[in-house]
Amino acid sequence: MCSHSVVKCRTVSHVGMSLHIARLRAAVGHDLLLLPSVSVLPVDRAGRVLLVQHAGHDDGWAVLGGAIDVGESPADAAIREAREEIGVGVRVRRLLGVLGGPDYEVAFPNGDRAAYVTAVYEAEIISGLPTAADGELSDIAWFRPTDLARIPLNRFSRALLTAVGRV
Repeated sequence: MCSHSVVKCRTVSHVGMSLHIARLRAAVGHDLLLLPSVSVLPVDRAGRVLLVQHAGHDDGWAVLGGAIDVGESPADAAIREAREEIGVGVRVRRLLGVLGGPDYEVAFPNGDRAAYVTAVYEAEIISGLPTAADGELSDIAWFRPTDLARIPLNRFSRALLTAVGRV
């Protein structure tokens, strides 16, 4: 059993979507879209990594993040996603890598499909306490590095954490 602190949150199936992606979806429906995105790995002083569970998904723990908005830099997107998803201010420490491929394809509960090319950032929380801030999450927890190999992770997150040397 892993040792972690879980913050329980309400479960909803709402998935946030930018106006740009909504317009694309209106044209292509649920077809696969290739999207630029960010993944954020908040790390605390003890070296624990914050992971989330997405509402409506039952495929394990996940890294937080999302699509980059039109005109937004990847680093600014990482800061925005942390604020929107877990309600905290973060400082981006460093870019860990840029990843893509079959393991980074996601099917959403509403049938939408996306293939992400994701910029992965390590970050530190500089203000606030992590909570489910936007209704997209059902759980939040800190995990020690030794826990990451033993917990259920979704395919995207397992591939990402492996690629950046965390698993």
